[in-house]
Amino acid sequence: MSEKIFETLNPASGVYFTGTLVERRQTPYQLLEVYDTPELGRMFRLDGANMTSERDEFFYHENLVHPAAVAHPAPRRALVIGGGDGGSSEELLKHSTLEVVHMAELDPEVIEVSKAQFTAVHRGAFDDPRLKVTVGDGLEYLRTTAVRYDMVTMDLTDPVGPSVELYTPETFALAKRAMAPGGALTLHVGSPFSHPERVRGTLDSLRRVFSRVRPYFVHIPIYGSVWGFACASDSLDPRTLKPAEVEYVIAKRGLRDLQYYNGEVHQAMFALPNYIKKLLA
Repeated sequence: MSEKIFETLNPASGVYFTGTLVERRQTPYQLLEVYDTPELGRMFRLDGANMTSERDEFFYHENLVHPAAVAHPAPRRALVIGGGDGGSSEELLKHSTLEVVHMAELDPEVIEVSKAQFTAVHRGAFDDPRLKVTVGDGLEYLRTTAVRYDMVTMDLTDPVGPSVELYTPETFALAKRAMAPGGALTLHVGSPFSHPERVRGTLDSLRRVFSRVRPYFVHIPIYGSVWGFACASDSLDPRTLKPAEVEYVIAKRGLRDLQYYNGEVHQAMFALPNYIKKLLA
């Protein structure tokens, strides 16, 4: 039976889609739901929050990964904290320079359901020999790993409840410690319209750890809002790339099936509207 699937953005607003429940299960960590929707295709939700969908996943995953990865001269090792649907790993694996992508996902049932029901999101990334999957606490992995990564991608739920600890300066410092020289951290930071304090607070926390923090913003249909991302590094600065330079890297590394990201978009997403400049001042 079709129903309205609601997600609140804040106490005063939200977004909904119409869909039919395919699967619901309570894992040891969270409530996992899968819906079929006419607007977004198959939709994935955790604890009542929209995570990804077949139709719009590229809005999020391409822009989480490529602005920083393209700016890096030759990323070879990447770490994904979370990202159990495989979408961010799939985008990283498009880069011909990548020798290994290591996913550290807490909930094995997220991986299980994604493999079975979200091929349109991961596109077989779990079968790529370059992808290493570790089931366990990503924060604990950051505390203990001796490996150094060119890219660290935090593909996480929103910073509420148990996830709050993952968005602190202490966690960002652990991510920095796990980075090779010239490396970068990327993550999403929320909606500047619906979550202004969250966006400002997360970027402030990043600036306490990294000397270069570059926010950028993209509309994400499933989230019902303009959404913020950030690239944090001590040396890498994607904002300086010109469209032609981006297109050169895209061609050189053989990045295929890009539905959103290109050279002109790369440059445009770092241009901040005045209300966001004021928020971040």
